Amino acid sequence: MVGLPTQKASSALDLPQQQKEQGSAVVAPMSNSKPKKKICCACPDTKKLRDECIVQHGEAACSKWIEAHLQCLRAEGFKV
Repeated sequence: MVGLPTQKASSALDLPQQQKEQGSAVVAPMSNSKPKKKICCACPDTKKLRDECIVQHGEAACSKWIEAHLQCLRAEGFKV
């Protein structure tokens, strides 16, 4: 088998270097990335205000707080 080109086998030790080289191509833009939190845990402040308003006054009277919470969720990356 003399004269045949040899290929270096990829090993686990080579992986970090390969990831570094490919790192910029792998990262997705912020608009397409997944949210970092679960929806139930995102925007606790606006969620609390929204929930309290709905309990006390009904959903129809709380559109301001509902919309504020939806805007917060969208800013966190959720599609609501």
